[in-house]
This record gives sequence, structure tokens and C-alpha cells, in this order.
Amino acid sequence: MASAAEQEAVRGRAGERPAPPVWPGAPTPLGARCRTGPDGVPGTNFALWAGGAEAVELCLFDPDGTERRLPLTELTHEIWHGFVPGAGAGQRYGYRVHGRWDPWTGARWNPAKLLLDPYARAVDGDFALPPEVYGHVRDWPQQHVADTVRDERDSAPYVPKGIVVHDDDDWSDDRRPKTPWQDSVIYELHVKGFTRLHPGVPEHLRGSYAGLAHPAAVEHLVRLGVTAVELLPVHQFAHEDHLLRRGLRNHWGYNSIGYFAPHAGYSSSGTGGQQVGEFKRMVRALHAAGIEVILDVVYNHTAEAGELGPTLSLKGVDNRGYYRLQDDARRYADYTGCGNTLHVVRPQVLRLITDSLRYWVTEMGVDGFRFDLAAALARSMHDVDMLSPFLAVVAQDPVLRRVKLIAEPWDVGSGGYQVGAFPPLWTEWNDRYRDAVRDFWRGALPDVRDLGYRLSGSSDLYAWGGRRPYASVNFVTAHDGFTLRDLVTYERKHNEANGEGNRDGTHDNRSWNCGTEGETDDPGINALRLRQQRNLLTTLLLSTGVPMLVAGDEMGRTQGGNNNAYCQDNETGWVDWTLPGDPGRAQLLALARRLLALRHRHPVLRRRAFFSGRRQGADGLRDLAWFTAGGTEMTDADWYAPTATLGLYLSGRDIPGRDERGEQVIDDSFLAVLHAGPGPLDFRLPGAPWARTYALVVDTGREDQSGEPGTRHAGGSVLAVGARSVVLLRVED
Repeated sequence: MASAAEQEAVRGRAGERPAPPVWPGAPTPLGARCRTGPDGVPGTNFALWAGGAEAVELCLFDPDGTERRLPLTELTHEIWHGFVPGAGAGQRYGYRVHGRWDPWTGARWNPAKLLLDPYARAVDGDFALPPEVYGHVRDWPQQHVADTVRDERDSAPYVPKGIVVHDDDDWSDDRRPKTPWQDSVIYELHVKGFTRLHPGVPEHLRGSYAGLAHPAAVEHLVRLGVTAVELLPVHQFAHEDHLLRRGLRNHWGYNSIGYFAPHAGYSSSGTGGQQVGEFKRMVRALHAAGIEVILDVVYNHTAEAGELGPTLSLKGVDNRGYYRLQDDARRYADYTGCGNTLHVVRPQVLRLITDSLRYWVTEMGVDGFRFDLAAALARSMHDVDMLSPFLAVVAQDPVLRRVKLIAEPWDVGSGGYQVGAFPPLWTEWNDRYRDAVRDFWRGALPDVRDLGYRLSGSSDLYAWGGRRPYASVNFVTAHDGFTLRDLVTYERKHNEANGEGNRDGTHDNRSWNCGTEGETDDPGINALRLRQQRNLLTTLLLSTGVPMLVAGDEMGRTQGGNNNAYCQDNETGWVDWTLPGDPGRAQLLALARRLLALRHRHPVLRRRAFFSGRRQGADGLRDLAWFTAGGTEMTDADWYAPTATLGLYLSGRDIPGRDERGEQVIDDSFLAVLHAGPGPLDFRLPGAPWARTYALVVDTGREDQSGEPGTRHAGGSVLAVGARSVVLLRVED
């Protein structure tokens, strides 16, 4: 919301103070950039693409809210531009764009609405969404045509302003970790939610970029053993009107409106441009700890929603130029479920997205991106096209092709599910991994064929075009859905606090509550739930591919059964740092640390190439072998037969590729036994040539996971495996 002084300012005050001159300036770069003009005069160059506009006014705002309007008269290749001498860092600004009001053809220009610069690198203020910020008369009696009636009220007092940011950072002192994909472990977290309750972070820094950069927060990440944080959206975003009316806020941030600006709400140092420096310092602190920074980015839609949504930026700059419209141009093509879809095929939209991506890499220091609903970006005119302009541009871009690119490989439109289809440059969220692992541990898999593929890197999805096992980002939970603890505590979603009658969120949870719905004092059920969490966590961290953990899962975080906590900016959506005080949660955290340390030490657990499954050498060992509970290699019939048990043998002798010195990579071999049955099992350990002796490494049936058991078992002997548990053994000889 704008300041009180600004709300008192009215359009007529614009003439009280002489407007500064506007020199021609340059059409590039887009946005507001401090620079030196003719005769060494300092100032700021402003440039805005507004293809179909008839006129553009640059609006400068003084600290008291007074607005000064400066017409931009220079037009080069549909870019309106001008240089304002004397304007510098901290200057608040916006645009008014003039043109036709003709919603039937998609034209929605309305100069009464102050617009955020699509290239603004900092934003001051919040979007409150009163009627004045809508381009149409929101409360028009005939709602079915309300979007066609232009609203003439001034929105300037009610909308945030862009901030001119000074360029003063060359990153020469930063050292990017550059972790290879096969060595990566991703930790998905929310900037605010991760530290909002952290007792080791000073209170004034909690919930901010500086809070995440604090040593207490970084220490947890380092001790856990993750190599990258994947931040839920940090682009400037707006809160949806339906949430504000219910007294809620958008917590996750998948409602972007500024693709160059770090969200001001996560800044502890101010919103007059200070948020930019604070974000950069956060990135430096994480890099210094060996942790990469990946941003979850939302380029598929914006916060302006559909025809009944507000006019905040792109809709008022050039609605037809930025958004996909239906044949009835009043309506928006919606492949996102959020009201609109950016028209990525258009050059100016493609430029906006790629300029934004390059900016976050080169000027903000980030190491990669996870693209929300990436299939929407891969659509050409209508269908998803893996030769689309967006994918082609990224593939040849000298900056973007070198960073980590993760696709959420689906959208909500027809043909939008594209798991396994993205080109070799990309990795993907693998929801088939999630579903198979969840189904196995809740006893819902008819056989283990699908599980075998998922544990070994999903070669059925990714072994084409030179792709590697790390094309699969394996996850059991994500921000969207149940937490790990809730996955074994609830079978039904409990989203009543969202105010949508529990209609929101998926019904397909693939969860098992272990016998009773919700929290309980029953010690047997609670012990089973902790064991199931250990099983799921262990399965994830032993699987081939790139594992992704969700913040707090390693400590047993709960959302009370809410599987869509997007609007829970409270204890439901924040990490609870008191959990390690509970012995069971402390043991879960200790197990996560042990497994990640094990993964780091052993290259056989983070392979760069798919398994061949062929017999190697004179003894006939395979690089990957599967065993039944009887200790025999699985046959085709075994794969199709119902079973709750699977033995997985990983040979460290046959790892393809060489190390940095050109030497063959040799590692230990391991046998993992996954048993989802409700009763204990006698599993016969494979004997020679697989192993003569095994040493116990992990047994999830044990409550105490603080030390390495080390118990030895002879090959060919029977191993007692507890009900619903994972046993990992290392081959000794």
C-alpha cells in the first residue's frame, strides 16, 4: 500500500513543481539504468517496450508522493525512451500508457492506471487491490460486461512504485560452487518460512534474505549436507484479491508481477532499493558455504489474472503484446489455472524472460532456475513443442545454457503433461518417482516394475538424446502437497484454514495415516509413522538421480494436514525449529545427515551414467542387480508378481567414467533391502560372487540412528528384516 502522504497526492499536483527535462536517451537496455549522459551529466535512462501504445508518460514520485509526469517522445523499434538528468538511485517511478480501450480486440490501455515497469529492479510498496487499480469498473452492475467499461479513477496512490537501482557490484569476490549435477542435493525452502521461527537468527532478521544468510541458518544447511537451496519465488509478487478479502496473503509467491525485483517483503534493510544488496549478500554467504542458489521462477503467468483482474503492469503496457488471448480477444488463454498465460512466442515476451534470467545470473549471482509449469513456456501457438522458441533460445544462450535448469514438466492445458520430454539441457521434477515411492511404502503398488525404474534413475524416461540419470529430480514431497510427516499422518487433506471449503489442493495424496487420521498419543502408531518417514527419506537418498528435500522434512515438520498451504503465512507455513528437541525428530535429522554424508562419500550412489545391467568381468557381476527375498536374481515373472520386498545391488566396481585425473572410479558395493510388508521378513543375502560378507550401514527399523551399526553378515545367510523397513549393507569382501 502507498504511504499516507502519497495517498493525499492527487493528479493536479503534478504541475506544482517544474518537471525535469527529458533528453532522448537510448532504447537499450530496457528498464531504468543509472548512467552518465551528455557532457558527463549523471542521470537515469528509462526505456519501455509498448508496441501498440499511442503515448507513454514517465511518472516520477517525490518522497511526499507528488507525481511529475514526463512524456517520452522518443520511439525506437516500439521502445519509448528518455534520459532524465539528475534522476538517480532511489528515485520512485512508474508509467502511464495511452492507447485505445477496445477489450473486444484485446486493447486495454488506460492512462488512469499507474503501471509498474516490467524491468523494475526494486519495488517499494504493496499491492492492496482496491477498485482503483482495476482498468475496468470492477463494481459495474452487469458483471458479465464489467471488463469492457473503462475505469477512470487514478490508481497511483494505491500501487507500488519501481525504484531506480545503482549498479555497483561486479561479483569479483564471489566464488560459485559449480556443483556437478550428479553430486547435487537440492533443498527446497521458503525465504521467510525457513527462518521466521529460527531461535539462532536475530529477531529483526528472521524471515528475510539476511536471515537466510545468517550463520545459524547456513550452519543447518551445511551440517545437513545439501548442495543447493531452491528458493520458492522471490520475484516481486502480489497477493490475490480473494485472499485479501479473507484476511490471508499469498505465502508461496507464485503470483509474480516483477521479474527483475527481489520481493521487498523479504528485506530487513528497507525497500528503497536496499533489498537488492541484501539479496546479493545472501547469495554470497551461501556461496561461501559451498551452497548454490536456485530460484523457483514463474514466467508462465502474472498477478494480473484474466479479464476481471487488476491492471498492474503488462496488461496496461500492451495487453495483446504480452498475453495469449483466445479467439474472443476479451478472454485470456489460460494454461496455468491462474487466469492468464504469457505469450512466449512473441519476441518481446521472450526477451523479457531471457533478460530477466540473465540478470539474475550475471548481476544477482544465482546458479540456476526451476521453472514453474514449464510446459506453458514450451508451447508454440497452442501445443507444447520441444522445438519452441523459448527452449531454442535457452539452448544457445551463452549464459543460460551453463546454469542449472529444472523444469516442472507440465501445465494445466491439453497435452501439458511432458515428464521425460524436455531436451538434454534440462532436468525435470519427476512426479512418477514421487508416486511410485509413495505407493510402495503405503502398500499400493501391484508389483515393483515401476519402482525399479525409479530407484535406478528412470532410464525409461530419460535414457535418450544423451540425457543422464541426473535429468531426474527425485522427490517424495514438495512445497505443494503434504509434508513428509503429514504423508504418514493423514489420508485426507485438511485445508479448511484456506477458506475455500476444503475444495483446494489435490485429492490424490497417495498417503497412509498408519491407522488413524491425524495426530495421536498412541505410541505404536507414532513409532510406525517415524519409521515410515525414515523409510521414505532413506529411499530418496539412496536412489539414482538428484534428490530434493523440503525444508523441515528432515525434522518431521507438519502442516496439520494442509496440502495446499500457499496462503498460510503463519506457523502452518513456517519451519518449526523446536522439533529437534523431540528424540524421534532428532533421530530423523541424524539419519538425514548420515545418509547425505554417505551419498557424498560414495560415487556409486550418484552415478553420471545409467546402469547397463549387463554382466561384467569373469565373475559375471552386474553393475545393477535385483534380488528376491529368497536371495535369487529377479526373473521377468518376479517383476510382474505382487511383492512388498525388493533387493537392490549396486556395484562400485563398474562405475562408468573417470575422475578428474583420468583414473577409473572404484567404490564400495552396496545391497539395499526395501521391505514394505506389515510383518518381519527373512531375506537371504546373495552369496558369492556378489559378496562373502556384508556390513550393516542403515536399518530404518532401529529408532536410534545416531551411529553406524557395523554388524557383519555372511553372504548366503538369512537377514532378519523388520516390518516396513529399509536395510542398507556394504559389501566387505
